[in-house]
Amino acid sequence: MSASASANSKLGNPAVVGLAGFGLTTLLLQFHNVGWMGLGPVIWVGLVFGGAAQMIAGLQEMRTGNHFGYCAFTAYGAFWISLVLMMLGNKHGIVTLEPRDMGFYMVGWTLFTVILWIGALRIHGAMALTFTLLLIGFILLDLELLFGWQSLKPVAGYELMACALAAWYMMARTILNELYGRDLLPAGKPWVS
Repeated sequence: MSASASANSKLGNPAVVGLAGFGLTTLLLQFHNVGWMGLGPVIWVGLVFGGAAQMIAGLQEMRTGNHFGYCAFTAYGAFWISLVLMMLGNKHGIVTLEPRDMGFYMVGWTLFTVILWIGALRIHGAMALTFTLLLIGFILLDLELLFGWQSLKPVAGYELMACALAAWYMMARTILNELYGRDLLPAGKPWVS
C-alpha cells in the first residue's frame, strides 16, 4: 500500500464493537436475572462478545487516544470474562463463592464505575445516561447480594436492560450518523460542563 493510500484510509471506530458487546451481554444477563431465559447464552456471549471483543475494542481505543474508551471497554471486557469464569468455577466447584463474595466483587466494580460515571457526565447526554443507569444497576445488585434483598434483583434486571439499550443507542448513533452523513441520532449535551 502506498503512503498516500494509507494516509487516506479511514479507521473504523472501535466503540461500535465495544458498545455492541456491552449492550448485548448486559441485556442477555438481565433476561436471565428476571427469569426469561437460562444462563447458557450469557456464558458464551459473555466470554466472546462482552468479554474478548469488548476488550479488543478497548485496546483499539488506545490507538485513537481515547482514554475513556480505552479504560471502559478494556475494563468491562475483563469484567465479563471474570464474571463468567467465576460463574463456571462456582458451578463446577473449582472456586466456590458465597453471595457475599459476589457482593463485594460488585462493590469493587461499583466504585470503579463511579469514576467513569463522573467522566461520562462531561462527554454527552447519551453517555451520561448510560453510565448513570449502569451505576444505579450496580448499586441495586450490591444491595441484593450483600444484604440479601432478593426483591431488588428483578428491579436491577429491568433497570440494566435500559442501560443496555442506552449503550446500543450510542452504537446506533455512531453507525447511522456516519452512514447518513448527518446527526440522525443526537447525543445530547453533557450533563456537566
